[in-house]
Amino acid sequence: MTTSRKKILFVLHTPPPVHGAAMVGKTIQDSVAINEAFECRFINLSTSSTVESVGRFSLKKVGTVFSLRKRILKAIAEFHPDLVYYTPSATGFAFWKDCIITRSIKRTGTPLVYHFHNKGVSTKQHSWAYDRAYRRFFSGVKVILLAEALYDDMKRYVSREQLYICANGIIDVSRPNTKAAEHDVPQVLFLSNLIAEKGVLVLLDACQRLKEQGVKFRCHIVGSETEEIDGTRIRQEIENRVLDGFVEYLGKRYGEEKEAEYAATDLFVFPTFYAKECFPIVLLEAMQHGLPCISTREGGIADIVEDGVTGLLAKRRDADNLAEKMASLINGETLRKKLGAEGRKKYEKLYTLQSFEQSMIEILREN
Repeated sequence: MTTSRKKILFVLHTPPPVHGAAMVGKTIQDSVAINEAFECRFINLSTSSTVESVGRFSLKKVGTVFSLRKRILKAIAEFHPDLVYYTPSATGFAFWKDCIITRSIKRTGTPLVYHFHNKGVSTKQHSWAYDRAYRRFFSGVKVILLAEALYDDMKRYVSREQLYICANGIIDVSRPNTKAAEHDVPQVLFLSNLIAEKGVLVLLDACQRLKEQGVKFRCHIVGSETEEIDGTRIRQEIENRVLDGFVEYLGKRYGEEKEAEYAATDLFVFPTFYAKECFPIVLLEAMQHGLPCISTREGGIADIVEDGVTGLLAKRRDADNLAEKMASLINGETLRKKLGAEGRKKYEKLYTLQSFEQSMIEILREN
């Protein structure tokens, strides 16, 4: 006697554009384990074509919202899912879009689970309009967060009984260490879309301090250009700080080229103060490659980077403090290797693709 699999309609983000939520969405869509555990259908929730336009209002998006709602309701009517998995936004136009769509989903009587890859509820909850909307939005649903530290952001509306924690996980694509063959001074890597709030300009200021102090290093900046910071501007920022020969912008890197950058690096630095930052996949990628990480206490990062254990945590927007943390690892090879090794162990224990898939399957089976 065969048992029918639970039907799940996944409404999630997939690339393009490339950002954390989209990459996790692609992981779920491609997961053999999840597709074997459930009968799955997928709908791409994205209404944006660039990172900068994510969450922003445009007249074009308004039509897309109602078209998307129609597609979702049609899929529910035809597929008859036991559960709808949905990746919402916490604020802005994207949140109001999600309010419209999820309200329609609730009217079908289909159970709904939210998987958040952003934050900001606590920054809007004092608004009458947002407060009223949040109370309806979170009513009668379950919520998956990436880290325990993120619960404070929405605890006004989400009870413990509604809550699940599921850390991101990534496939192990680490490669043999090539550091010794690549360079003779410590190599620093920043990898992210070029958004000021991701800390790239703070990093350049810190690199300027290190150069002035006589610290020997080289830094590679890798990431997609944005409207805010394109290739011309980032190169000008490097030149303005007289960092030629110390810092180089390499453009975007994917696949094997990206992994080669990690493999040739000694230290990963991600000084983000991005308002929606939750659980950056780039930190998991760096730890997978045995790299010590320097980051901040934004979102759930302190759950990933244990200060003094797998890396160091710097103050947000503080180039002097960041330079101090960087100098301690650039000049401290023994500590650098120790933290990197502990980061690799933590990745193997908590952040593998298999760990993520198993946690997600267990959560979805409960709902």
